[in-house]
Amino acid sequence: MKLGETITVLRDCMATQVPSGIPFPVRAGIKVRLMQSLGGSFTVMTDQGYMGRVDAKDADALGLTAENIPDASGEFSENLVWDQLRGIYDPEIPVNVVDLGLIYDCTIAPAAEGNQIEIKMTMTAPGCGMADVLKNDVERRLAALPSVTGVHVEIVFDPPWNPTRMSEAARLQLGLDLDTASLPMYGRY
Repeated sequence: MKLGETITVLRDCMATQVPSGIPFPVRAGIKVRLMQSLGGSFTVMTDQGYMGRVDAKDADALGLTAENIPDASGEFSENLVWDQLRGIYDPEIPVNVVDLGLIYDCTIAPAAEGNQIEIKMTMTAPGCGMADVLKNDVERRLAALPSVTGVHVEIVFDPPWNPTRMSEAARLQLGLDLDTASLPMYGRY
């Protein structure tokens, strides 16, 4: 299935409206357009103009399979943590949360029973309704790693996110002018 192609939904499933973060049902038989397929989730556009994110567990409802999910097996390491984080994508922007500059801090604390992971992350805008969705993605992915006994994710807005936090590769991929990337996203249009 190519991006932009129309899919007939095979069974009822839930999606998360982008950018509000509000869950809504996607009914069997309706047609949706595939906008993004990254990190195991799918962003679709309904005929009514709603954009929604469908989780990997409901890939079959779209007639798809969840792909590009980083392997969470193997021996625990900091690299394994960062690989999992790089597998989580913003549903509107085809860039992972690390390269987008949303991860402000990642602290791994070895404990007697296993590793505790503390993440401080932000959103591209303070009112982003997808904050809880992305936070849950981070918690779920990191909790599945071997010898992880706890994950705490805090959403912060200080300092405010801006495009200079993005990796150079992400800015080039999105066609952002590196000279003006220090300007806040909101207010540049």
